[in-house]
Amino acid sequence: MSRPAGVILAGGQSRRMGGGDKCLLPLSARPLLAHVIDRIGPQVSALALNANGDPARFAAFDLPVVGDDIAGFAGPLAGVHSAMVWAAAQGHETVVTVAADTPFFPADLVKRLMDAAEGNPARPVLAATPDANGRLMAHPTFGLWPTALAGDLAAAIEDGVRKVVVWTDRHDAAMASFPVEPFDPFFNINTPDDLITARELQRGQA
Repeated sequence: MSRPAGVILAGGQSRRMGGGDKCLLPLSARPLLAHVIDRIGPQVSALALNANGDPARFAAFDLPVVGDDIAGFAGPLAGVHSAMVWAAAQGHETVVTVAADTPFFPADLVKRLMDAAEGNPARPVLAATPDANGRLMAHPTFGLWPTALAGDLAAAIEDGVRKVVVWTDRHDAAMASFPVEPFDPFFNINTPDDLITARELQRGQA
């Protein structure tokens, strides 16, 4: 399987942060989004940003900005669909999505997602970490998606599906397991307190 395209999902409404683009908040003197770009960029063959509204506010990052093409706020599945459509237009059979508010995701994310697909490019794969009982819990915004499923996903959203795992279960999705030590690499920033925690984690990695 060839190296996939990548799309950073930044289309959320950031209610717990008071609205606005939380991916533009500073983390170690740089926007959170810059850290995410640094981490995913080397892992993919092309990169875009999924965000709604005026794309000019992201001009400094020099990325294509792809808005949701499904009306209304349909949640992360709308962003995944837009990622699929954009990647397919670039000639890619698969696309990896990552969240714009999660700066510490694994540097081998894409490799391990591709390994979990077991050579089947028609199979979605979700990143997952074990809970306290060892059961794998999916991180639905971190996935490897076959672009050929874009039409199926659009139909599911039109039928009212909003949860990623409801749709991926229909397609026998695999999961790629990642360790949670020394901390959960999928820690995401939802609140001002989370941003403080992220800054502490960033200092710990320095």
